[in-house]
Amino acid sequence: MYFDFEYYWRVLRHVWTLKGWPGRTRMLVRLLVKVPMGTLFHGLCFALDYVFFPGLWRQQVRQPVFIVGHARSGSTLLHRLLAADSETFSYFLYWETFFPSLLQKKVIRALGWIDQHWLGGPIKQRLVRWDDKRFGKYRHIHNMSLWNSEEDQFVMRAAFVTQQWALDVPMMDVIDLFHVDQMDRKKRCRWLHHYRECVKRQLLLNGGSKIHLSKNPLMSGWLQSLLDTFPDARIAVVMRDPCQCIPSVLKLAEVNWRGAGWRRENYQASLQELTEISFDTFRHPRQVLANNPRTPQIVVDYRVLTSRPRDTVHAVYDAFGMQLSEELDSYLLGQEDKERGHSTRFEYSIDDYDITRERIQQELNVLFEEYDWPKHNNEDVA
Repeated sequence: MYFDFEYYWRVLRHVWTLKGWPGRTRMLVRLLVKVPMGTLFHGLCFALDYVFFPGLWRQQVRQPVFIVGHARSGSTLLHRLLAADSETFSYFLYWETFFPSLLQKKVIRALGWIDQHWLGGPIKQRLVRWDDKRFGKYRHIHNMSLWNSEEDQFVMRAAFVTQQWALDVPMMDVIDLFHVDQMDRKKRCRWLHHYRECVKRQLLLNGGSKIHLSKNPLMSGWLQSLLDTFPDARIAVVMRDPCQCIPSVLKLAEVNWRGAGWRRENYQASLQELTEISFDTFRHPRQVLANNPRTPQIVVDYRVLTSRPRDTVHAVYDAFGMQLSEELDSYLLGQEDKERGHSTRFEYSIDDYDITRERIQQELNVLFEEYDWPKHNNEDVA
């Protein structure tokens, strides 16, 4: 199993310098004790996968579907609409991203079966209570749960390739997990090889014959590397007015850091880096797909997705040359009114950050013209 020692040492050195931070000792214990022990455990299980599950040697990843686009652009909504087609797609549930090994997932599923059928479900009940306590207060921002489909890049956390460290400690200016296409080729290939191994295990867990379905805003910067690794991949890019989704993601990151006790001066550099990454999130997929015209691809407009979700899913299936089942279409009909006008109670204002509508429009003017986004948008809450 791959482990990124370079990023590990970079994070460790950065945390070591935070001598005024109350959580420094606790984080150093995580990095110096829990991470090495966890890595050894995950690595052993990862190796044993090929012993206990010989089908893994033959497992293929065929025509995966990747949903990318700026965070807060509706990619989660599209992902979960497609994930309803469980006969076609395989994807990671959030709890599964904590366990990269197929052996680990099989054992946990077996324990869950025993808990439900032999013991009456006391363990599941405790997990549900913990889940509600941990994620319930944030579900108006993002509907997160251990049992929801989630960003599968989190499965690489055991390899120390995860944005979670930059969310726990504001250091987006210290580690860069976005610009993978610009990384050293050897390192890039190692990251993508490990990711492919994780996807293979998930596919075999879910029967082996399904299509991998991925949703990752972060992977907007991985797109060429994904196409190099999965040449038959299919790509959906979700586009939303950046004057809405850029301040939304800045606010989301700030809520996370402030909740952990960080002050604005501690995470200001990370906010600035996140702003620059936001511009690349809009530009880079457009450039990559223009360079790969034969790749099955579709751009999904957030306004259409939220007003006509069923039509949007039909358009995605058509673009990818896939047949939409009657069962899925019936489900989409039932979801039409629920998802139409998709909105959130999450409040944010662009005026809270060192970014203006004028600069956003200047940086992304071509897209503003193409998608007819309103200039000087005064709508601060969405």
